[in-house]
Amino acid sequence: MLSVYCLTPAGLKRLERTTNAPLPEEAVWLDLLEPTPEEEKLVEQRLGLDIPTREEMRDIESSSRLYEEGGALYLTATLVTRLDTQLPENSQITFILSGTRLVTNRFVDPLPLRRFVAHTERHPLANTTAQTVLAGLLESIVERIADVIERVSSDMDAASVEVFSRGILPGGKTRRSQRDYRKLLEVIGQCGELIAKTRESLASLSRLLAFLQQSTPTVPQEVRTRLRTLSHDVVAMSDHASFVATNLNFILDATLGMINIDQNNILKIFSVVTVFLLPPSVIGAVFGMNFTHIPYAAQPWGFWGALALMVLSSVLPYLWFRRKGWL
Repeated sequence: MLSVYCLTPAGLKRLERTTNAPLPEEAVWLDLLEPTPEEEKLVEQRLGLDIPTREEMRDIESSSRLYEEGGALYLTATLVTRLDTQLPENSQITFILSGTRLVTNRFVDPLPLRRFVAHTERHPLANTTAQTVLAGLLESIVERIADVIERVSSDMDAASVEVFSRGILPGGKTRRSQRDYRKLLEVIGQCGELIAKTRESLASLSRLLAFLQQSTPTVPQEVRTRLRTLSHDVVAMSDHASFVATNLNFILDATLGMINIDQNNILKIFSVVTVFLLPPSVIGAVFGMNFTHIPYAAQPWGFWGALALMVLSSVLPYLWFRRKGWL
């Protein structure tokens, strides 16, 4: 789909165009969303550009993502998308700045771009040139990444409380509440995947902004100021994302440690129960042998005496363990 935004006396407006209509001279922003070959050819012929393919956009080399050709700047950024699903992914968006026109080529429709389009419809005079539109798009993307980092930080705070909090019992005593460690590990894993993709996006945007500021000497001072502010924000967010990743690893290690402690406690319970039941088992085995003459077996109180002896042999180790503080 090809969306054309033109400069009008009222500001930047989206042009309703037919399939085969030519591109107007006053076009400022051409937005290609999953373009057809005909739409790509139309833009290439009209502006004299070479629209990169999806495979070219995925090229990991920085030299292939950021370059100048024929007086136009080709800028490809990696953005984290599908944040509302359990499988976020990184996608590429290419910005082509050619004179007074901006072309965006993308195969995803992330929230930052939808927000920017909605903002443009409400405030058509806010961004009226190709440079300001590009700066506005980058600002919207950075704001979305900041929201993602804040969301991961909030999830990590909740996970930290879940791992380290204690349940309060009557009388002021405390004990650890039952936790679903499987669910907790899934949350930590999803946050780790999300913060890793976010850091990759920030690195991509950092290179893009540096290249953009070095390659556009004719950019207005207002736009240059916005780009410098974005660069500082990206650096600060990268540092914060690194801190969140470190904290996430700490929470992961703590969770695995708690799982190990719980497993040891379970084994401890089985060991203690085995110790308590071993003496009664020995006594029961002795009095249960099939010999003809067993001491006290013929006495009326023999059965109850054996039961009492088994109970006593289990209670005495329990009291001894409690006295030593092993329980």
